[in-house]
Amino acid sequence: MTDPDPNDVALELERLRGVVEAGFARLDGRLDLLAQRDDQTDKQLDEHGRRLDSLERTRWPLPSLAVLIGAAGCTLSAWQLIH
Repeated sequence: MTDPDPNDVALELERLRGVVEAGFARLDGRLDLLAQRDDQTDKQLDEHGRRLDSLERTRWPLPSLAVLIGAAGCTLSAWQLIH
């Protein structure tokens, strides 16, 4: 067996270094994209939470109105029976 040429080893190591750097750059870009999507998802969740809270606040009168209408109907029925 012959000893490898130091120039060949250095060239192969340089090529390998370039491949690893390119892989890390591509991975870093993907991680940045995922972080951006995570931020957008957090913003959307906050917005949906605010919208849901506002819908819940405006919804509470509906059951109260149903009770009032039912009570008014009972009152009118009782009034009609009396007169």
